[in-house]
Amino acid sequence: MFEKWRIKEHMEVSNSMGQHIGTVDKIEDETIILTRSDSADGRHHTVPLDAVDRIDDNRVYLKEGMNASMAR
Repeated sequence: MFEKWRIKEHMEVSNSMGQHIGTVDKIEDETIILTRSDSADGRHHTVPLDAVDRIDDNRVYLKEGMNASMAR
């Protein structure tokens, strides 16, 4: 289990295999908002906090099976 407060702006978000998904812009309620600069369409995408597996080495890792396609 992780503590939501440990997720900070500019942290990298990766899938369970360590592949880059995006970068944290901010946290709103139970959602991670990713930066627009990592997005192909120039929009903010989101990841629900319940998709997070762990936080390690200043990186947020998503649960297995969660990838870029689940980011909205």
